[in-house]
Amino acid sequence: MEKDWIKIFTSSDFYRSEIVKQMFIENSIDAVLINKQLSGYNIGSVEVYIHQEDFSKAIELMAINQMNS
Repeated sequence: MEKDWIKIFTSSDFYRSEIVKQMFIENSIDAVLINKQLSGYNIGSVEVYIHQEDFSKAIELMAINQMNS
């Protein structure tokens, strides 16, 4: 992964991470998921990454939408 990406959100729930990612994308923030769960067992986490330059905007969106990491 490129060096300017930072982790903004982590959850053990894949769908919750996907909702966060889509919220960022809908607000013009590039976001990607890294799925670190053990396949078939849902053990582990799913992480959402954004560009470092979008950090302030992303935190504001999470606060408005009451998304906690």
